[in-house]
Amino acid sequence: MPPPLPRPADVLPHRPPFLLVDEVLSLEPGRRATGRWTLTGEEAFFAGHFPGRPTLPGVLMVESLAQLGGVAVLADGRHAGKLPLFGGIDRARFRRQVVPGDVLELEVTLGRLSVRAGTGQGVARVGGEVACEAGLLFVIVDA
Repeated sequence: MPPPLPRPADVLPHRPPFLLVDEVLSLEPGRRATGRWTLTGEEAFFAGHFPGRPTLPGVLMVESLAQLGGVAVLADGRHAGKLPLFGGIDRARFRRQVVPGDVLELEVTLGRLSVRAGTGQGVARVGGEVACEAGLLFVIVDA
């Protein structure tokens, strides 16, 4: 029987209102993870982005992917006590608007991963339809 999946807050240092992953759905430490972020409409950014037409900012979609990637990195025992930080974002594309009530389905596959840095590819979907995709570059530092 596989070990239970961690809660994002048990792995990541992020806390509300900047914890942008609600649930880890699958995890292969150091390799890949899937997760979910449910947008209730109560998130503060919706009030200003945009009044009358609330839309999830694209940068927050990319951040949610990075946070899920952080779960996959930190679940690898080699990175205990470390912190993955953004080093870059490659080829980010936003394919559909994400609005209150949507559930963002997150998937991150890690590429090269060393003790100091790594890469990943993330895709965020709503109802199976791609909302965002991006290449992620990160450095790994002491927490």
